[in-house]
Amino acid sequence: MDADSLDALGREMHALAARLWPLPRSLTGDGVRRTHDLLRTWAPLVTHEVPSGTPAFDWVVPDEWNLRDAFIAAAGSSGSSGSSGAADRPRLVDLADSTLHVMGYSLPVDAVLTRAELEPHLYSLPEQPDAIPYVTSYYTPRWGFCLSQRQRDALGPGPFHVRIDSTLAPGSLTYSDLVLPGERPDEILFSTYTCHPAMANNELSGPVVTAALARALAARPRRRFTYRFVFVPETIGAIVYLSRHLEHLRARVRAGWVVTCVGDERAYGYLPSRRGHTLADRVSKHVLNHHAPGGFQTYGFLDRGSDERQYCSPGVDLPVAAVMRSKYGTYPEYHTSLDDLSFVTPAGLAGGFEALWRCVEVLEGNEVLRAVHPCEPQLGRRGLYPDLSRAGSAEHARTQVDLLAYADGGDDLLGIADTIGVPFRRARAIADVLVAHGLLTADTRPA
Repeated sequence: MDADSLDALGREMHALAARLWPLPRSLTGDGVRRTHDLLRTWAPLVTHEVPSGTPAFDWVVPDEWNLRDAFIAAAGSSGSSGSSGAADRPRLVDLADSTLHVMGYSLPVDAVLTRAELEPHLYSLPEQPDAIPYVTSYYTPRWGFCLSQRQRDALGPGPFHVRIDSTLAPGSLTYSDLVLPGERPDEILFSTYTCHPAMANNELSGPVVTAALARALAARPRRRFTYRFVFVPETIGAIVYLSRHLEHLRARVRAGWVVTCVGDERAYGYLPSRRGHTLADRVSKHVLNHHAPGGFQTYGFLDRGSDERQYCSPGVDLPVAAVMRSKYGTYPEYHTSLDDLSFVTPAGLAGGFEALWRCVEVLEGNEVLRAVHPCEPQLGRRGLYPDLSRAGSAEHARTQVDLLAYADGGDDLLGIADTIGVPFRRARAIADVLVAHGLLTADTRPA
């Protein structure tokens, strides 16, 4: 994909993120369904509903939560612009301003409270006075409001009319997947999550980049591998998905990535699988070594925090890693309202997409090759060696000879590219020329 196409794709992905931004996502609910509806405009996802109460290993699908409205207003105000008294008693905290204002899975409440009664239900960040924190209580019933410290300080003494118009009742958990068949049944997994409200890098970058990958791969005329795309609520969604597909995934998945935090421009990061030496790990490190020549941050599996926890867990142990931009938990905007659509940029999203697309290119082009002739072949008579010797003239030929030197059927092309220190794209292009000239042949064993 050329630079202009990447720029255009980055703008498209950012526009999709802006459309997804206001939807009230959580583990379950209509906000998640509407999110998947929008993602289906990019890729033909198949959406599934799993009823509340369904067991999944050691977990159970929770009740469905839906949020319609919420506010804190001065007592006596209805909080509605069309109601008596609203003009002089405005909403002090309003869900319409940010879906982060309500603690996730809050129980419904409609009461008049003193400041002292309200305080235990307020969450803010004194060290980041302009940021609204992201707070949830999925499995313990409670309610609460999240607000900036400046808003909290300005609330006044009260009393306050507090209302959360929500429902928590049996329903279902929503997830979507897509399988794109390839020439081989071996699968490559891309998994992302759709459960956080109003956060751009930690939430929306993953789904929009994954949708873009699915769209690009669906348009690819030839796919060696079968590709599986999974959009789930984090943790419980991955557990539910594994509970339904575990044996198939263990038999078929050859490499996979959790796609999260791929939208900013600050850095690149790599988090390994639990084993640390799978095909996904090899591909990730190779791509970032050449895609991020300024360096990238390498984390350990003990730094895990997203759905690699489930995919790499004992009893599952899939070869799943993560290629990111700024990793979750490492940037100051994380899990706050500051992780917004100005922090995630078109260029950042394009860079995240490109890194993962190059992973796909490596997988699609990798194979075990074997040199046909003993000793170095005569490249000159095939037009592959310069007929005039001068400084630098033999550099390209030397790379060809180096590739041939390691093409003994004992390593794949990715390993050879790492050994001779060239990007896989270049190694693949050179190998194609050598194959065309009858100097290399594909080994019968799959890479």
